[in-house]
Amino acid sequence: MNVITTITGTTARVTPYGEIDFDALPSLHAAVDRLPPLVTLLLWDLGHTPFTDVAGLRLVFGHAPESSPHRRTAVTRLHDQPLHLLLLAADLFPAAYDISRLVPDTPAGLMGPRP
Repeated sequence: MNVITTITGTTARVTPYGEIDFDALPSLHAAVDRLPPLVTLLLWDLGHTPFTDVAGLRLVFGHAPESSPHRRTAVTRLHDQPLHLLLLAADLFPAAYDISRLVPDTPAGLMGPRP
């Protein structure tokens, strides 16, 4: 899996290219592990991720490393299938998958599929 990370100020935008499954997790975790401590917002840009399984849920709902306890996670540019999985998980297990913490400041239009 190709992963591009862009850091602007205290925000890191991590953009994976391809499907997120358990085989993709090592490269995605490595991208997060390489982030400097000054990053306080980890933004998963899923505009190039048409599919994810439960590994994607674990990725975006994972706990911040102890070295970065104040890092917030958000997602943007979700395609239909990852969005549906996220909403289904939040509906079935609201305590475990609180999507309001992932998208609290996302402007309208950024949650839906890409044209």
